[in-house]
Amino acid sequence: MPIWPDAVPDAVPGAKPESVGTDGETVADVSRPTMTVYAPEGHNTGAAVVVFPGGGYKVLAMGLEGTEICDWLTSHGITCVLLKYRVPNSGPTWEKGHRHYPKVQTALQDAQRTLGLVRHNAAQWHVDPHKIGIIGFSAGGHLVAALSTHFAQRTYAPVDDADRLSCRPDFAMALYPGHLWVHEDEDSATRNETDMSLRPDIRVSVDTPPTFLLQAEDDHVDGVEQSLAYYIALQKPASPRKCIYMHKAATPLVFVPQSFPSVAGRRWRSGGCTRSACSIRKRMTDCDDGPA
Repeated sequence: MPIWPDAVPDAVPGAKPESVGTDGETVADVSRPTMTVYAPEGHNTGAAVVVFPGGGYKVLAMGLEGTEICDWLTSHGITCVLLKYRVPNSGPTWEKGHRHYPKVQTALQDAQRTLGLVRHNAAQWHVDPHKIGIIGFSAGGHLVAALSTHFAQRTYAPVDDADRLSCRPDFAMALYPGHLWVHEDEDSATRNETDMSLRPDIRVSVDTPPTFLLQAEDDHVDGVEQSLAYYIALQKPASPRKCIYMHKAATPLVFVPQSFPSVAGRRWRSGGCTRSACSIRKRMTDCDDGPA
């Protein structure tokens, strides 16, 4: 369903038509964002999670980092809301060898709007409005951090009652996030590797939700410094505990089915190593005070 009832705020004039890649899962040129709601299977826990696929704010990996995640969440009794947010150039991205920050981060607008819509429809969808979380991957992980630190005020003019409700997530999960470390654009030979400061647009406060971080130590796409910078910032305010899980791997961690449709067969895989989803879910429970 479209998340904006009428005109999309800060729409790009003459946007290209939306297209799907040859893999059938990668979506490009999204100008009319939508959300798809997946009802939980079996027992309904009352929790809901909004999913932000990655793709560098250029495309969206709607399969591996979208529908696959929703399959896993719904199998555990969690309502899943898959957000197809606007791309490209809707958040920080690489352009001609340099990081580009758009004047308006429209992906954040879409995320704020969607959280409000989920709360607005909580009764109809049998969701506890106090158990609505978010999960994102790579650029979607950055969107998790952005929404977790930009919920006090909408970045667009409110359009209806849904925008009068809080868009603060009750818990958050950022997996191999990017665009967070202040020194990531600097020369690796001379930059200060000991300074784990965040970029100035990500401002952690005591109200930032309980957060789970997952990162491969040797991820060469979104370096481990991204998660470390956010983790360190999360430790400073007197806020609920945060958890970070690191794993050395040959490639970035991804979520893949190993024996679909068996829930037990879904694992976090990296190279030749796997981590079971249930063990990571337990770590989330151990490390967070929130309903993750």
